[in-house]
Amino acid sequence: MTTFVDRVELHVAAGNGGHGCASVHREKFKPLGGPDGGNGGRGGDVILTVDQSVTTLLEYHHSPHRKATNGKPGEGGNRSGKDGQDLVLPVPDGTVVLDRAGNVLADLVGHGTSFVAAQGGRGGLGNAALASARRKAPGFALLGEPGDLHDIVLELKTVADVALVGYPSAGKSSLISVLSAAKPKIADYPFTTLVPNLGVVTAGSTVYTIADVPGLIPGASQGRGLGLEFLRHVERCSVLVHVLDTATLESDRDPASDLDVIEAELREYGGLGDRPRIVVLNKIDVPDGKDLAEMVRPDLEARGYRVFEVSAVAHTGLKELSFALADLVGRARAAKPKEEATRIVIRPKAVDDAGFTVTREEIDGELLFRVRGEKPERWVRQTDFSNDEAVGYLADRLNRLGVEDELMKAGARSGDGVAIGPEENAVVFDWEPTVTAGAEMLGRRGEDHRFEAPRPAAQRRRDRQAERDDAAEEFEGFEPF
Repeated sequence: MTTFVDRVELHVAAGNGGHGCASVHREKFKPLGGPDGGNGGRGGDVILTVDQSVTTLLEYHHSPHRKATNGKPGEGGNRSGKDGQDLVLPVPDGTVVLDRAGNVLADLVGHGTSFVAAQGGRGGLGNAALASARRKAPGFALLGEPGDLHDIVLELKTVADVALVGYPSAGKSSLISVLSAAKPKIADYPFTTLVPNLGVVTAGSTVYTIADVPGLIPGASQGRGLGLEFLRHVERCSVLVHVLDTATLESDRDPASDLDVIEAELREYGGLGDRPRIVVLNKIDVPDGKDLAEMVRPDLEARGYRVFEVSAVAHTGLKELSFALADLVGRARAAKPKEEATRIVIRPKAVDDAGFTVTREEIDGELLFRVRGEKPERWVRQTDFSNDEAVGYLADRLNRLGVEDELMKAGARSGDGVAIGPEENAVVFDWEPTVTAGAEMLGRRGEDHRFEAPRPAAQRRRDRQAERDDAAEEFEGFEPF
């Protein structure tokens, strides 16, 4: 049964924003108390966060579909809807986030590092928030925006200071088991290790991590023997250790040729040429292995390698090796540039940036004008097209933004097709320079003439007062007897 997964495809869906509410306050003796519809809640985000307690992507291999909760709709009485809850997905340290095309979206290294994989939708405004001096009683509210939907790929690249590389059954797992407290599976057949094993080594005052990378073979850089899957875990390591088998039973192999083959694969993979190398001649507890190590050591040292003869079984030469690795790790850490504080980059909008574009397209011989921009597309998503007043409000917003003027400059005429949004998800309509909302009975769009009309009770009081005034004037005309 699979217990380690280092690559998964994840389908994430953020929460949708809640719809705004269109409501009018009702109270005794106040038949028109004004709009009191609340705003919809924001949809929850999907957030990837590095958690040191997580070491594999196995959970997402079994459950690749993840969705945050939606925002609640607004209610009357100026009650806003509850925001959706963010969905936080813990991932191992060293996880790389890519899109389906292979472009890197984020490189998550370090505990607590996070990345918003899918943004929740905005909540729609209620009619109380849409009310203004000109629009005293909006009979509509804005819809909540849908949350983002993304298909992403998570790849785990092991974060370790030292990587043990070499042929299968060279003794890498045995070596990491005696250098650290790691307990990898050890057996006498090739490809016993199919997943990287991590161990923590203490050498004096230096503590570093060491990774046992599964065995490499010729052609690993082209993917042979899952080579690409294995080599990915070497990229983040500061030091490479070539573990060479001095007691191999294969007649066509020897430590020097093994080293040449693995080095060729590392060069082919790329990006590892600047890492310091150490050569470990393993299994010198075997008589023939000791003799072979003494034969090849001068040649390897002549190439510029530091060579250590060790035996994982007899625990020979391990202390010297661990302190030599600690020294190289310390140098690599000291040479690493200090992390600078994150800079806040402010990019003000250009003065002539209208926030949208209008382009002419020809589809099936018919002329179409396409409007693209964050605001127009968001406004279209939030519009309830079953409500004439809401459509009129959208027309007013687009007109104030300057869309109508740009359409006229681009040569659009009455009856031409206009599409707002991308080709796969656009709202298309026949453009008219003057849009009628069908709500002119209310006076100016969004206004209610009933607010201007006198209330019946007040009118009756005024009528009675007028009658009393007339009677008083008539009484003043009589003289007493």
